[in-house]
Amino acid sequence: MTTAQPPRRADDRDPYWSRHRDREGTTARRDPIIWGSRVEAASRGPLGERELRSFEENGFLLVDSLFSEEEVERLLRRAEELAAQPPDPETLVREPGSDAVRSIFRIHRDDRVFRSLADDPRLAGVARQILDSEVAVHQSRINFKPGFTGRPFDWHSDFETWHMEDGMPGMRALSASLLLTDNLPINGTLMLVPGSHRTYVRCQGETPEDHYRQSLAEQRVGIPSQHVLRDLIGEGGVVQATGGPGSVLFFDCNTLHGSAGNITPYPRHNVFMVFNSEHNRLEPPYGGTRPRPSFLADRAPRGDRP
Repeated sequence: MTTAQPPRRADDRDPYWSRHRDREGTTARRDPIIWGSRVEAASRGPLGERELRSFEENGFLLVDSLFSEEEVERLLRRAEELAAQPPDPETLVREPGSDAVRSIFRIHRDDRVFRSLADDPRLAGVARQILDSEVAVHQSRINFKPGFTGRPFDWHSDFETWHMEDGMPGMRALSASLLLTDNLPINGTLMLVPGSHRTYVRCQGETPEDHYRQSLAEQRVGIPSQHVLRDLIGEGGVVQATGGPGSVLFFDCNTLHGSAGNITPYPRHNVFMVFNSEHNRLEPPYGGTRPRPSFLADRAPRGDRP
């Protein structure tokens, strides 16, 4: 059994401390966004300099129609099969108060179709380009937002959770979200705050042990306060990541994002692959709790696959 690590001190030895009992606030990001120069990055991967500049300025980039209709149909069909019969029930999360499936995790290890997707250069190649290193999948999941029953995801920065609960040292990671259905303004599509990736939000409230058991269905710790959100949204605004099936949203690990519930008949299903630099390997969680299970934070070596 993994023992809890002692809490780390909230000082300059951890510039990204958070989850203090009675302190909150913001601090400037200390890590690059595009690792290496943008000109060099443009020469080593699929994104051009203009696309890289947009990612660097906003903290995200939506690429339309990156996957074909046939590819998406195959992935969506497999996602629905996994929802009906998950390879490991522990990796399946249901909506609060409902039997509707909210998420399935660790798909890059448990399913050969999504294992291939994790290796696809259209996703992993962009991650290597932006992070300027080899990458490994930190976390993979399908987020389902079924019609009428899909619940919201509150505003958050992924990195704040990955740092405090998984031990990710720095901001050298990104997410690639492949749209499996139409992501419309009306069906709970992802919303992002442009420019928020440059500011780290320290959240108030200590992390309960095994917090993931509650947070995967409804997160209550690691949520920015309303006055911080007003400031950041007042400065950057809110953008909806709308697009058709096959489009891919790449977004920085520290970009604030969230989504409303889905009260329409139209489902909104997306696949997420989280890529972490091989130079950013996980350490003991910075919040002093036990590490989350491997289906949420993959600590295995890059080439170690079942």
